[in-house]
Amino acid sequence: MKQLTALVLAGTRANGDPLAAYAGVSHKALIEVGGRTMIERVVSALAAVPEVARIVVAIEQPELLAELPELQPAACGKPLTTMTPASGPSATVAAALALAGAPLLVTTADHALLQTSWVIEFLGACPSDADVCLALGRRDVVQAAAPHTKRTWLRFADGHFSGCNLFLMSRPAAVGAVELWRELERDRKDPLRMMQKLGWSLAVRYRLGQLTSSAALNRLGELAGGARLAIVEMSDGRAAIDVDKPEDLDLVRQLVGGEAAA
Repeated sequence: MKQLTALVLAGTRANGDPLAAYAGVSHKALIEVGGRTMIERVVSALAAVPEVARIVVAIEQPELLAELPELQPAACGKPLTTMTPASGPSATVAAALALAGAPLLVTTADHALLQTSWVIEFLGACPSDADVCLALGRRDVVQAAAPHTKRTWLRFADGHFSGCNLFLMSRPAAVGAVELWRELERDRKDPLRMMQKLGWSLAVRYRLGQLTSSAALNRLGELAGGARLAIVEMSDGRAAIDVDKPEDLDLVRQLVGGEAAA
C-alpha cells in the first residue's frame, strides 16, 4: 500500500464533553491512561506504522498539544499538523479528504488502546478494490478480550459486530461514502427520514435479524454513489474498546495497568 495520511479526530462538543469534565480536562483526548494522554498513545501507535507518512490531528485548540512530549517532532518521528474540526466527525473527515486526498486513514483520539500491530493488520487486510474499509470486532472476540465491556452491537444475520474506530478512505470514490455519512449524521435525530433514505425493506430485515453484513454494505454502497465498502474483522477484541463513558475509562486503565504489570 502506498503512503497515506492518518487523521485523528480529537475535537470536543460545542457544549463540552461529559467524560472530559468527569476527568477534569477540557478535551477527552487529554485524559491520561497509564501516565500518557490518550492522544499521545494514539499518535505514537500511528507514527510507528510504515505506511503512515504524516499525521493530522483535528482539534479546536492546537495549543493544547504543544507541550505533550510524545507529540514533539523528535519523539513522533512523522510530520504532525493540526486542523480545525468541522461541524461534526463526518464533515471533518470530508474536509481532511478534500485536503489530503486518498488514501486517508481515520481514527479517534479516544482509541486509547490502539496498537501499531492492529493498524498494520487492518491495512494489510483491506481489499485493494475497496473504496472504504471499516474495522469491526466480532462479538465473541470482543467479549473474550474484555468480558464485562458494554458495546453497541451491529446485529447482522451473519454475526454481531462492534466498530473499532478505524476507517480507510482508500480511493477517490470514498467521497461518496463520506457524503452519505454526513447525510445520516444530519438525520440521526429523525429516524423516519433515515429509514426512508436507507429503505424500509432493509430496516425491517435488520430488525428481524435477517440482514447480512454484505447486504447492508451493498445497499450503503449504492447510496454512496456506487462506492465499494468492505469490512475487516480485527483479531484482537480490544480494538473495539474506545472511551465514551466513565466505565470505559476504568476498563481501559485496568487493561493498560495489566499490560504494564505483565
